[in-house]
Amino acid sequence: MTTSPTRPLPAVQLRVPTDEDAHAWHRVFNDPDVMEFLGGPAEPSFYEEFTARQRLHDAQLGFCLWTLTDADGEVLGFTGAQPWPAEKAWGPVGEIEIGWRLGRSAWGKGYAYAAALATVERVREAGVPEVVAMINDDNVRSIAVAERLEMTLADRFLLPGGTRYGRRYELALGVA
Repeated sequence: MTTSPTRPLPAVQLRVPTDEDAHAWHRVFNDPDVMEFLGGPAEPSFYEEFTARQRLHDAQLGFCLWTLTDADGEVLGFTGAQPWPAEKAWGPVGEIEIGWRLGRSAWGKGYAYAAALATVERVREAGVPEVVAMINDDNVRSIAVAERLEMTLADRFLLPGGTRYGRRYELALGVA
């Protein structure tokens, strides 16, 4: 995996999300542009349940979608990995999905890539042999992060609703 020769990666910190992070996530994601490919902004109660589920993943699996902060501790969003939800009627059920979501103020500064690199290392250390990323075809920012991680485009597919396409990226982590 490569880094930019012209700009050092920003310092990032990952932590298991707290109850307070549910409110921070709601604040940074309560933006139609941030949530463009994810159905639009969600209510605070969604993030309360979501962060609780991530704490459970971390306790059971050793990884989750971690709260992403900058060097000063400011919440920028999240990054990490989680099992693809079995309740979804589509997608890579049974696989581990890597993902990232940042508030708009953090876009274009290298945070997503720096956090994704840290996530890959943590998930590898947890013994996960492969991760996938499911990305909307129109989400050029996330596609750029996946490709910079040297993930392989494995499939293009019609997303639920039948009007947009998605991409399934894979990355082998070299874990035996």
